[in-house]
Amino acid sequence: MTMEALLLEAAQQKLLRPLDVQFALMVAERAHPAVQLVAALLSRDSGEGHVCLPLAQLQAEEQASGRAQALWQQIFALAGPMDAVETHLLASPAVSDGSIATPLVLSDGRLYLNRMWHNELAIAQFFTHSGPVAEDQQPQIAAALAALFPPSAETDWQKVAAAVALTRRISVISGGPGTGKTTTVAKLLAALIQTNESPKCRIRLAAPTGKAAARLTESLGAALRQLPLTEEQKSLLPAEAGTLHRLLGAQPGSQRLRYHAGNPLHLDVLVVDEASMIDLPMMARLIAALPAHARVIFLGDRDQLASVEAGAVLGDVCAWVNAGYTPERARQLSQLTGYPLPAGEGTQAGALRDSLCLLQKSYRFNSESGIGQLAKAVNGGDAKMMKSVLAQSYTDIELKPLRTSAEYEVMLEDAFQGYAGYLDLLKARAEPAEILEAFDRYQLLCALREGPYGVSGLNEQLEQMLARKRRILPSRHSRWYEGRPVMIARNDSTLGLFNGDIGIALDRGNGLRVWFPMPDGTLKSVQPNRLPEHDTAWAMTVHKSQGSEFNHAALILPSQSLPLVTRELVYTAITRAKKQLSMYADESILAKAITIRTERRSGLAELFARMG
Repeated sequence: MTMEALLLEAAQQKLLRPLDVQFALMVAERAHPAVQLVAALLSRDSGEGHVCLPLAQLQAEEQASGRAQALWQQIFALAGPMDAVETHLLASPAVSDGSIATPLVLSDGRLYLNRMWHNELAIAQFFTHSGPVAEDQQPQIAAALAALFPPSAETDWQKVAAAVALTRRISVISGGPGTGKTTTVAKLLAALIQTNESPKCRIRLAAPTGKAAARLTESLGAALRQLPLTEEQKSLLPAEAGTLHRLLGAQPGSQRLRYHAGNPLHLDVLVVDEASMIDLPMMARLIAALPAHARVIFLGDRDQLASVEAGAVLGDVCAWVNAGYTPERARQLSQLTGYPLPAGEGTQAGALRDSLCLLQKSYRFNSESGIGQLAKAVNGGDAKMMKSVLAQSYTDIELKPLRTSAEYEVMLEDAFQGYAGYLDLLKARAEPAEILEAFDRYQLLCALREGPYGVSGLNEQLEQMLARKRRILPSRHSRWYEGRPVMIARNDSTLGLFNGDIGIALDRGNGLRVWFPMPDGTLKSVQPNRLPEHDTAWAMTVHKSQGSEFNHAALILPSQSLPLVTRELVYTAITRAKKQLSMYADESILAKAITIRTERRSGLAELFARMG
């Protein structure tokens, strides 16, 4: 059989997507069978969020057992020895080292789609060339930091993070929930305004989703109001955050952005929250649109789930966060903050290392918080500690089994109780703002999209339960009913709605409309038939919940171990809960999940080492 026939057979058995096969046949039509196979695998991996395909990975692919093992063996036998693949790739007109335009790029033993290779290179150069700024303002910066951060016997990493950001053009501040990322940014923006000699300082705030932007607006606004700034200084602070798509000028029905390298953004300082959600292409577009002088401060939790699309940029950047500062940088930061900061070894990736800071103390979760202890255990992959935490009598966490149909009914009844306050306000015809706020207090989170443990199955089951209890009145002829919560799944810049935004269908005298909170605190109502692609949101995936927090979060895990149920997914779900966490899962499934790491293959961390 030909490689084309074998690949088509692999697609029929769902080992590859039809898209993967068509891509391989298009770029490597007359190439060696090995090139066709590798192109198909690269396309498959790109669909799974990987940036590249390391050729060293092919040996593992060849030896992997599982479904259709005989077919895989046949495919690899036709492709020939895997140690000869590089030779075949370099002989193909579809492959180059990036010096000429080809669909595929082979670099340092990794095969890339051309666009992904360019994106990764641009990002590596951006973070590596994060030069120092304000070198002549060290005394003013030290004085501003001393005024904004009270003295502390132990190292105040918020103060260190502010010092890092005030003295570098590009900085990255990472930390878990409650470590004070927003407080840190509020203080460093205040210090920046106080030490900036220019009377004008254009500051912009952005986040990947509308929900994350709204949270940034609220939390940063509250933190800034506590700071000693003059009215003139306060006027320089932005009133609201926007989405990255809105910032870059996304245009309806087009991939083109209003702002790019040829038309850069009009700003001096950009703060980007929830940076773990930014995929490789979006990060490349963002940095291309930045003016050369702009300062950029990225905030995020490096341990959260990576972006839905390709790459794990924040994770790759923060791979160097524990390597320590270079000796000269450690001395500078010690002088600015008054804390002894030991230097790391060597200068590898020094430019990047000197732009990072990891916030290490949680002010939200203390030793008496089950949520905090559980998050720590899961993040460390410590199944023994996790079981110990669950066995203790913490009042803010609970684990309930989910094996039988009776246990499934208990979970649905608990969800009904979780949404009871929202449903009561709905019945009382409260104001839309009050109803939206109430819906935000409780949320069902799923690892899967399909099936009884997934978003689609749970939304259907909950709707049926709520209809039986007469808490919603669904129509036979429409998906719409009063109180239906929906989540936007596709950006629509014309309407000002973006992926992840949540709205509630309400009739307030003008027919059923869907009400959404806007980043500036106002509400917008839209006719249902005008909405872009959307989903019912009684339950949502953990991925979609990023950038949100809920007083009470409930995590539903499937009844068997699956590769996508990982440590990062469980950690992200746990840290969505501010006050109460419920988990519905078998403890063995949970223990297995935290041993599985989310892997995103890329060459970014190694590029930092070579360039820096």
